[in-house]
Amino acid sequence: MTKHFEKRIVPYNPKNMFDLVLDIEKYPEFLPWCLASRVVVNNKDFILADLMIGFQVFREKFRSNVKYDPKNMVIEVSYEDGPFKFLTNKWEFKNYNDKCSVYFYLDFEFKNKFFQSIMEKLFSEAVKKMVAAFEQRADKLYGN
Repeated sequence: MTKHFEKRIVPYNPKNMFDLVLDIEKYPEFLPWCLASRVVVNNKDFILADLMIGFQVFREKFRSNVKYDPKNMVIEVSYEDGPFKFLTNKWEFKNYNDKCSVYFYLDFEFKNKFFQSIMEKLFSEAVKKMVAAFEQRADKLYGN
């Protein structure tokens, strides 16, 4: 299993950060290794989405269930179909002194042991790049 938990304070409001993370169709514009994205279903509190991820010669599509709660500013992602044994991702956004406290949790395991062993070696750096990409996107959209 590969797990990561992180807390960041960003100078934006929780609603903006919540909306940024839910804007799944924009992921290929800024998220490393995200080659394509497609929202299959979008209801008032649920999104079914496909992502195509790629790294070097590795390319995989996977489908996720995204449950979101705008009242509590929580987004929970669970795995539907693709190359993983499981994938769980959670975002929480809270007010923090006119800023936003972002909680990010990710836990996954690939079905393919080879991919899993490669990802475990690269995981820490990859997650740092992903979180930084969301912060940079927020700077671009909401920065001064």
